[in-house]
Amino acid sequence: MSTQRQKHLVLILAREFASSLSTPTLIADERGYLVFYNEAAEAVVGRRFAEAGEMPLDDWLAAFEPRTLASEPIPPERRPARIALDERRPAHLRYLVKSADGVEREIEVTAFPLFAHTDEFVGIVVIFWRS
Repeated sequence: MSTQRQKHLVLILAREFASSLSTPTLIADERGYLVFYNEAAEAVVGRRFAEAGEMPLDDWLAAFEPRTLASEPIPPERRPARIALDERRPAHLRYLVKSADGVEREIEVTAFPLFAHTDEFVGIVVIFWRS
């Protein structure tokens, strides 16, 4: 099986897993592009994934104006999704976001890398929930 096909298969399986969860979940590929978020995330985001489509994860996350619990902006490199993507390790953080409805909410985010093989990084999974 080709490397590209294995990467694709892992992302398909991750998407299938995420689509069956009632916990808001998103998936980004190894380039850092958001490639899917589930129905539970749609309810929080306020827009269906089919309407949003693929986009750079940083662009998508910036729209929520992530801030610390003390209301200080969180730079991309300190956000769990970016840590999982850049450092290829799991990360967790509680912080504030502005939802699509304009309401500020406290959320917890856990992100972890996806590997097709031990050294074959294919993307990340990000799970979040309201605190």
